[in-house]
Amino acid sequence: ILALNRKIYRSYNRVRDGNFALDGLMGFDLHERTVGIVGTGKIGERVASVLSGFGCTLLGYDPYPNPAAIELGVEYVDLAELFSRSDVVTLHTPLTPETHHLIDAETLSTMKDGVMIINTSRGALVDTVAVIEGLKSGKVGYLGLDVYEEEEELFFENLSDRVITDDVFSRLLTFPNVMVTGHQAFFTEEAMTDIAETTMANLTAFEQGEESGNEL
Repeated sequence: ILALNRKIYRSYNRVRDGNFALDGLMGFDLHERTVGIVGTGKIGERVASVLSGFGCTLLGYDPYPNPAAIELGVEYVDLAELFSRSDVVTLHTPLTPETHHLIDAETLSTMKDGVMIINTSRGALVDTVAVIEGLKSGKVGYLGLDVYEEEEELFFENLSDRVITDDVFSRLLTFPNVMVTGHQAFFTEEAMTDIAETTMANLTAFEQGEESGNEL
């Protein structure tokens, strides 16, 4: 959100080229802006905690409201209201048949002009073609993606010496108000340690015929 808003990715490259002009780098204050958080589990709750420090108005949607999120000031509303009121929409929900293309042409039409959309969850929550049309029309003012619905052939590989044949993805990269990262939001030392420890604990519990606490 901050990198898109303050255009850090553009200013970083400019300074390296000796360009210190401020043209095109105007951002906006997050204070009193409305942020819609779709999915208020552990990650959505942490997002709410951070954004509350900026003085944002927080809206939430989740079939299972989180009491901790409510304590942080999250107002639970239905999706239609969240989309229509939010300056920023950030997705933190699993991919299910119900959430597939949660952001599509229809839902985009109900959002504010210039809305910021963030997806660090699952690529197919967003209809990429519809969002590209939204970027072209100005309906979408900022787009931040750490996931992409056709990422299987792209992410986690070094393709710097190859031609990317995914025309939709290539079109995304042409917009100056789009920032895409390669599914790295989870990638911290602490998270990788937790994943390894949880995996080993699950395997040990299974081997010993015990419950791990992580069964589905």
